[in-house]
Amino acid sequence: MDLEFTTTRREGNILVVTMNRPDVYNAVHAPMHHEMSRIWDAFEADPELWVAVLTGAGDKAFCAGNDLKYTARGGNMKGPDTGFSGLSSRIDRLKPIVAAVNGFAMGGGVETALACDVIIASEKARFALPEVKVGFFAAAGGIQRLSREIPRKQAVEMFLTGRQVGADEGARMGFVNEVVAHESLMERAMEVAGEIAAVSPSSIRASLRVLRAMDDMDNLQTSLRYSRQVMSDLRETEDFREGVTAFVEKRKPNWVNR
Repeated sequence: MDLEFTTTRREGNILVVTMNRPDVYNAVHAPMHHEMSRIWDAFEADPELWVAVLTGAGDKAFCAGNDLKYTARGGNMKGPDTGFSGLSSRIDRLKPIVAAVNGFAMGGGVETALACDVIIASEKARFALPEVKVGFFAAAGGIQRLSREIPRKQAVEMFLTGRQVGADEGARMGFVNEVVAHESLMERAMEVAGEIAAVSPSSIRASLRVLRAMDDMDNLQTSLRYSRQVMSDLRETEDFREGVTAFVEKRKPNWVNR
């Protein structure tokens, strides 16, 4: 598979996927969404791969979320049906993914991490859903998943204010599994992936089947589809255009509430 925006490597039954646009803090645009979707398709289809580790290139960022500069330039915004990073709407997958969050995760970067099954965070990691500050909202599962994984009031505060949460606070809230020294992050993430790969892959698949069925019973897929509809409506507003323009021009947005 030819890859332009990501890298992959195999270590036994483990696939390591690295989002590889460090010059833009691993922000994701439509071509990268599609590329990552192909990676996850191949991962699910390969019987010799049992677990994946997802991280970002460089020391600063796991993923800065949506590439707003690409959007402002009029770039194609149509991503795959599988969602942000080809992952956030992939609710029927039956192989586990460990997120190794090596720096800040913003917006879609948080939603990508939340779509994984385990989050191991560097002590330098920071998390935020700042979409509301630039005329978006957390439409790729951030609202749904965060409000299920931590107390609802804490989740609401995060996605209505866009405030940043450090790795330790994320662990106390409950959406981060473990915080480790920055230099030990990948070693620990690979250890966790190895522990998962050491048990029965059939049992893992059975466990995830039940977990995904619970999501279906809670109408997660319907809610994610509704988020995409609401985002389509939001893109037609003046505030949406102003948020993107202000971000690119590095100024405070002038909201007009329409």
